[in-house]
Amino acid sequence: MNVPNHIGIIVDGNGRWAVKRGKSRSEGHLAGSKNLDTLCQYIFDKGVKVVSLYVFSTENFKRSDEEVNYLMDLFVKKFKEDFKKFSKKGIKIVFSGRRQPLKKEILDIIDDVTLQTKDNKNGILNFCLNYGSHAEIIDACKKMIEDKVAIDDVNEALFNKYLYNDLPNLDLLIRTGGELRLSNFMLYQAAYAELYFTNTLFPDFNKDEFDQALDSYNNRDRRFGGINYEKKNC
Repeated sequence: MNVPNHIGIIVDGNGRWAVKRGKSRSEGHLAGSKNLDTLCQYIFDKGVKVVSLYVFSTENFKRSDEEVNYLMDLFVKKFKEDFKKFSKKGIKIVFSGRRQPLKKEILDIIDDVTLQTKDNKNGILNFCLNYGSHAEIIDACKKMIEDKVAIDDVNEALFNKYLYNDLPNLDLLIRTGGELRLSNFMLYQAAYAELYFTNTLFPDFNKDEFDQALDSYNNRDRRFGGINYEKKNC
C-alpha cells in the first residue's frame, strides 16, 4: 500500500455529533479531542510522516464566547496531557496560525510543547490553530518584504520557508462532517492533494474510517499534470 507522506484533516462535525445525541457542543468537542489522540497515533503507526490538523480557524472566533472559551481551555489541557505520548514516539509537534488574539496561557503551552519536541525525528504533528490559508500567504509575503528578499530570489522553496512551517505539500486531505469545501485550509500546500470527503462526523471517524480514506487514496492516479502511461487507456 502506498502511504501518503503528509495528510491534512479538517476536523469537522464535533458539535453536530453532540447535538444529535442531546449533548452540549462542548461534549462533542471533548469527544473529538479524545478521538484525535487515538487516530493520530494510528496514522503515524501506518507510516505517515506529517499530519496537519485543522482544529480552529481564524473565522471560528465568530462563535459564541462560551464555545470559544471552552475550546481554548480544552486545547491547553490536551496539549499538556497528550504531547508527552507523541514525544515518547519521537513525534515533533508544531503549530500553524496567527498568535493574536490567542491568550498568553495558550501561547505559553504552544511555545513549551514546540521547544520540548523540536529535536524529535520520527514524524511531525502540525496543529493548525487560529489558522487561515489566506492569512498564512499574506503573512509570508509581509515577512519576505520585511527581509527585503530580492525578486529574483523568490521561488517555491524559499516561499515555503516563510510559511508558518516549512512542511512538504499535502498528499491527502480529509474532511469529515459532510461538507464539500476546503474552508481556507492549506490552499497553497493542497495544490496536488487528493481530496477525501466523508459524511462521518469527526468523533466517529475511527481507524476503519481512516483505512477507507487510505484505500481511496491508493485507487487514485496521481499524475501531477503528467500522464501515467501504464494506466493510460487510449
